[in-house]
Amino acid sequence: MTVTLEVSDNVGTIRLDRPPMNALDVAVQDRLRELAEEAGRRDDVRAVILYGGEKVFAAGADIKEMQAMDHTAMVVRSRALQESFTAVARIPKPVVAAVTGYALGGGCELALCADFRIAAHDAKLGQPEILLGLIPGAGGTQRLARLVGPSKAKDLIFTGRQVKAEEALAIGLVDRVVPAAEVYEQAHAWAARLARGPALALRAAKESVDAGLETDIDTGLTIERNWFAGLFATEDRERGMRSFVEEGPGKAKFV
Repeated sequence: MTVTLEVSDNVGTIRLDRPPMNALDVAVQDRLRELAEEAGRRDDVRAVILYGGEKVFAAGADIKEMQAMDHTAMVVRSRALQESFTAVARIPKPVVAAVTGYALGGGCELALCADFRIAAHDAKLGQPEILLGLIPGAGGTQRLARLVGPSKAKDLIFTGRQVKAEEALAIGLVDRVVPAAEVYEQAHAWAARLARGPALALRAAKESVDAGLETDIDTGLTIERNWFAGLFATEDRERGMRSFVEEGPGKAKFV
């Protein structure tokens, strides 16, 4: 399989495995959607890692496959492409991208679907579609602008240039830069820590932030308020507050 889901200690790793560069062809895109939806459903998956292996995250779309498509074919395919990435972005659990080597084009867009991005010190990210006479088509014009701001996003999209890890960190495109050998280990540590947390509260936090960013602040506050009040019906809330009162902060065991 070109994409797999492996689960260990309540952490699910969605692993791209299409050597040499993890090109995101139609089969990979469709499989990503299937596994994202599966990870969202499974009770034994409490957090998710996106990973392409030690050498490369994903260097973009399969250009040879794309070159063979005409306008009519891409009108049909572009929706499925976006839906595959949106399925990753909507996994109702914490998601971290472990970025090694190149994350370009669709690879960068896939990393943008995560909640947190850990990059190798020698990683390079970018949206080079303009060099093909195109624009990003898997969410890059939207998620990148929301993450780093419109002017920085336009710089990367207009020029198609690649960004080294340190610049990516400086502009907020990634959240942590570590030695290449430690990328997956640190991503797993981040995910495992959250996998021990209160699943419904984490889901509520993610949905409140993500949905709130797409609307006005009053509607966002309503989303937050409804989730906040709703969590008072959960066993995790009871456990968390009881533990805080009896033992102090940070000692609750959630179910």
